[in-house]
Amino acid sequence: MKRKPETDLGIGGTAADWTGVCTEVLALAAPDAAAVRAFIEDRFTPVAATNNGDAQGLFTGYYEPELLGAMAPDATYATPLYRRPDDLVQVDLGDFREELKGQRIAGRVQDGRLKPFEDRAKIVEGALGSKGLELIWVASPVDAFFLEIQGSGRVRMADGTIMRVGFDGQNGHPYVALGKVMLEDGLLERGRVSMQSIKAWLNAHPGEAQALMNRNPSYVFFRDLGPGPGPLGAQGVALTPGRSLAVDRKFYPLGLPIWLDATLPAAAEGATPVPLHRLMVGQDTGGAIRGPVRGDVFFGPGAEAERLAGAMKQPGRWWLLLPNAVAARLPAAG
Repeated sequence: MKRKPETDLGIGGTAADWTGVCTEVLALAAPDAAAVRAFIEDRFTPVAATNNGDAQGLFTGYYEPELLGAMAPDATYATPLYRRPDDLVQVDLGDFREELKGQRIAGRVQDGRLKPFEDRAKIVEGALGSKGLELIWVASPVDAFFLEIQGSGRVRMADGTIMRVGFDGQNGHPYVALGKVMLEDGLLERGRVSMQSIKAWLNAHPGEAQALMNRNPSYVFFRDLGPGPGPLGAQGVALTPGRSLAVDRKFYPLGLPIWLDATLPAAAEGATPVPLHRLMVGQDTGGAIRGPVRGDVFFGPGAEAERLAGAMKQPGRWWLLLPNAVAARLPAAG
């Protein structure tokens, strides 16, 4: 997306501050890793990010799941993924107040006023059932719930056909982390909370699962992405496994290069975590990603990506890579 030169990018300066380096990097002839590294070291300055002086934050992960589905409902495929309703209005509050930058709400207009949209419980109970919004039907309500958290995925049908689905709006209600709820209710032990442990509990307690999932009132709508590379992030480009990050847009513009210093989850209990030191790009957002040192690593599709994403809850820190002129204008305190 082309931006006007004066567009404010927060800590990233303005769009004009990036024009030169973006033009130069595109002009690099058949760059190899060494050439890219030399370019970044010459044109960018690393700036340590902190949260009120604390450089350490939390880094989680997400992936591209695969669900089983069908184009029509039956006894097996009974959980719909909904398209975005036509009357859903999404509002970027930063367009109205600078201090609300990065905050969003959604709802529907009634009598000239923006009113809350239905929450998860009402949607699951059928609030949208008469509107013809069903995109596709899937076999597991638990898998559908976690698809919303991931934001995109693949639905495989009986004939092998795959529909790639992606985020196309949210109902405006706040995201509530189910793991935290289950800890508070004593359903899971502290230190044992992961995507895998949450899914296992939900699948083992089908009579209680939906009521528990409804404790998260946020609900995500999807669209058919059609053929093409990888899932699309909030930046509108395909995400790259192991290189794309979800960040908090209240603090950072999308497209910002970031050096991440964290670890990957250990392959087995008691094993040493593997270092995760690499250049990444903030290309996505997430309902749970809030704060200046808080990121979500995209791991891609497949079983190993699911394992890493489910277990990823690692401390770490990062450095923002800013054009030299932008970094020079920052206060000395960072």
